[in-house]
Amino acid sequence: MGGQWYGGHRSHSEDLALTPSELITFEFYCYDAPSVSGASPVHHPPSAGCHDRAVLLYEYVGKRIVDLQHTEVPDAYRGRGIAKHLAKAALDFVVEEDLKAHLTCWYIQKYVKENPLPQYLERLQP
Repeated sequence: MGGQWYGGHRSHSEDLALTPSELITFEFYCYDAPSVSGASPVHHPPSAGCHDRAVLLYEYVGKRIVDLQHTEVPDAYRGRGIAKHLAKAALDFVVEEDLKAHLTCWYIQKYVKENPLPQYLERLQP
């Protein structure tokens, strides 16, 4: 499904074909920034280069089911809460679009355990 992630929101059309997998990334505009204030979540096709970007890989496994597969944050940016922002953006999108989510990613599983919001829990697939 095509579209662009920005501020946790993604525009798309239901008429577009689903792509096998896509990335949510944080692009860093200020490489020495002490927080994520200089970063914005952006959607990229898998072919886009992801150097110096935090990434969340996901795949649609059904028309209304998304598998949140993996998060990766560059070493220089770890420990700053960036993976948490990726997880929240992805889960908020699942809620906003009334999707179901399968959590393959251990970090997103941990995030949901630490943030057991009903709107997240009711959308989880085993």
